[in-house]
Amino acid sequence: MTASLLRTAADLRARARAGRRAVVMTMGALHEGHATLIRTARRIAGPEGEVVVTVFVNPLQFGAGEDLDRYPRTLDADVELAGKSGADAVFAPSVDEVYPGGEPQVRISAGPMGERLEGAARPGHFDGMLTVVAKLLHLTRPDVALYGQKDAQQLALIRRMVRDLNFGVEIVGVPTVREEDGLALSSRNRYLSPAERRTALALSQALFAGRDRHAAQEALRARAREVPATRARAEALSAIGESRAAADAHAVATTAGGPAAVRAAARLVLDEAARLDPPLRLDYLALVDPSDFTEIGDDFTGEAVLAVAARVGSTRLIDNLPLTFGTFGDAS
Repeated sequence: MTASLLRTAADLRARARAGRRAVVMTMGALHEGHATLIRTARRIAGPEGEVVVTVFVNPLQFGAGEDLDRYPRTLDADVELAGKSGADAVFAPSVDEVYPGGEPQVRISAGPMGERLEGAARPGHFDGMLTVVAKLLHLTRPDVALYGQKDAQQLALIRRMVRDLNFGVEIVGVPTVREEDGLALSSRNRYLSPAERRTALALSQALFAGRDRHAAQEALRARAREVPATRARAEALSAIGESRAAADAHAVATTAGGPAAVRAAARLVLDEAARLDPPLRLDYLALVDPSDFTEIGDDFTGEAVLAVAARVGSTRLIDNLPLTFGTFGDAS
């Protein structure tokens, strides 16, 4: 299908609405990750509904020295991809259309949650992000808005804003889309040279190492709970193929692991990548509670997010994986 290109809020308001309107907000330079968002929006909106993709490079969320000027603008290709993925319209307003009269004097504050991790690395970023999201929600008036889970802190803050400020819209998070080698899809990946891209793989590899360490730990704990703490435990653990002595396996299952082990497994990969050429320069590795993005303790149970941010050359990349603690089951 072909998506209509709309440049003004008046053009968007003039569209006849029928069924649910689903909105996907982007800064353009669309790729398969965005296409997945749009296809998901199409399913949610249904054949009688409408899917609107916004394309707007928001100057408020770029700090000094960041890549606002070189951020890729590929509107023609974006409109084509959006249409092929199921969008009815692409809303691509100018800066003057979104911010008439210049930068807004009144803005949304992300609060303490917006000062952690990405907020600490990019002061003011989340205030600018929430301000434009609020404006675009008002301009597009969706029933549901979809965002990628790759930007986990952004998604959490949007959900918090919608809840705290009583926006009448449903927020849907869509899982991260990855390339075959594991690198999370991002518009900034195109900045990477071949050598830089090889180094950048350490971000996802670190997350996978943390996830796998956690999964192994949870499996050992589950096995340990299935047999009594007697000689039968040693025999049972040996029978299921543990290569170490059963006593060692029991010790690992009951004492080691948890959040500290997840962090250590991920950091080992990142430390090795810091010695590559070109090197990876770590901004942060964090294992956080997604409700407020504070670090979790060793006794934490429930949903968590393992997040990483780093620079390779002049390009800054982020990634994350969800994990679940305390279920003695699947790690994610």
